[in-house]
Amino acid sequence: MTESAVRLVICDDHAVVRAGLLALLSSAPGIEVIGEAGNGPEAIALAERLRPDVVLMDLQLGGDMDGAEATRRITEFASPTPRVLVLTTYDTDADISRAIAAGATGYLLKAESPEELFAAIHAAAQGKTALSPPVAHRVMAQMRNPRPTLTARELDILAQLARGLGNREIARALHISEATVKTHLGRIYDKLAVDTRAAAVAVAKEQRLLP
Repeated sequence: MTESAVRLVICDDHAVVRAGLLALLSSAPGIEVIGEAGNGPEAIALAERLRPDVVLMDLQLGGDMDGAEATRRITEFASPTPRVLVLTTYDTDADISRAIAAGATGYLLKAESPEELFAAIHAAAQGKTALSPPVAHRVMAQMRNPRPTLTARELDILAQLARGLGNREIARALHISEATVKTHLGRIYDKLAVDTRAAAVAVAKEQRLLP
């Protein structure tokens, strides 16, 4: 590998997928895979220790942390901050919004060609936005018809609401205090113009804010 090669960490909770990506990317010009992780905490630890140029991040990960939360934590690192390129099969508005809100530089679907993946990795390393065409279409649609803008944490809490969890259960699931949950709920209600949990979930589904 040349000195200018993009240093990459892969994060996917399926070992077979990681092996496939490793085999594919090992032949890619100008890309060097320097680590692989099977969950969010592993990806964060590797990114902090190795400081790659790009982390290739799946969204749906096993365990208590998904790819959006791992992305948020990685993009909060002090300089040099790794870029995060999401590579997933999910293209709902909620998934896209959470990933972008968390700081992802790009959002690619696993259906894309190897050449498009290689190009997206290089673009991400340069800080350029890389979006699959269906994702770009959804982003443009959201811009034309703006929906309530919720933070990544508010979307997390909304997702827990949709599961029917109470404040205490949400606090435990997200490792935050009940007071913090209540604060976020108040902001969610304001943004969605509702005053009950059921109404918040209904509006979120209508606005495609939930996966």
